[in-house]
Amino acid sequence: MLEQIKVFHQVVDSGSFSQAAQVLHMAPSSIARNIDSLEAQLKTTLFKRSTRQLILTEEGSYFYKQSGKLVEDADILLAEMRGAQDTPQGLLRISVFESFGNLCLAPIIPEFLQMYPDVQVDLDLDNKLVDLHSDNVDLAIRIGVPQDSGLKARKLLENRTLLTASPIYVEQHKTITQPSDLGEHNCLLISQERQRNHWYFNKGKSKRKVSVTGNLISKGGSPLLIAALKGCGVLLLSEWMVKPYLESKDLVAILPDWTVNHRENGSGEIYAIYKDAQYPKPHIRAFLDFMVNKLTRVR
Repeated sequence: MLEQIKVFHQVVDSGSFSQAAQVLHMAPSSIARNIDSLEAQLKTTLFKRSTRQLILTEEGSYFYKQSGKLVEDADILLAEMRGAQDTPQGLLRISVFESFGNLCLAPIIPEFLQMYPDVQVDLDLDNKLVDLHSDNVDLAIRIGVPQDSGLKARKLLENRTLLTASPIYVEQHKTITQPSDLGEHNCLLISQERQRNHWYFNKGKSKRKVSVTGNLISKGGSPLLIAALKGCGVLLLSEWMVKPYLESKDLVAILPDWTVNHRENGSGEIYAIYKDAQYPKPHIRAFLDFMVNKLTRVR
């Protein structure tokens, strides 16, 4: 039964019978027979099956969560008995917000794949929040720690934000000497899903909450960065996005003496989020360690 449970977990992790069959080097028909046999023994239906997708039933989701430790403990015991360490391998599904994925993750993934050729990375660049359990994601990279107690988080970076604009914009518009001056400027805005946007300023004991408006709003930072570089407005984005352009002088700092954030309590920190397991799968552990090591250069 343990082998059938392992097949079941691979189907969930892979998202389909055919993908699981490729990973396990089995025929899709054998995968289906294993699942049928497991369902018969459990006397329950684990999947809602259709020609287009495979979805866990409520019972299937419960069994997946509860049986995870059984599979992990069995793998650890076998590795101990064999005197071997698991080699990172298999499919690694990563969900990351698009700006960080494009600028920080995409450049380092090829090196990771060269180090671990048996790992396959499925990278999803999307700004929506995902449920690691129901969306079948191994690793999510987000701003802030998760509220779900069933998830673990590993800090990757601080998320300091900087106020910038292009030299052309600065030359052609009124000088910004204090936060309130931004009310007269075109500000490029991250969508907050509310009618009004505010930027929050701190300097010593002084605090300012400034209402900002602009003609471009985006859930992702990349369109705003491009617009700022073309002189369209004032930009508030993470340091890891704007630092290269400050160094090249394509952008200049605005109000550098102030700390400024999109939220009153700060911009948070960037975390890698993964399912709470005593022993995360080897390819997840390997990628976490790799990211932390590589991303220290942008801190």
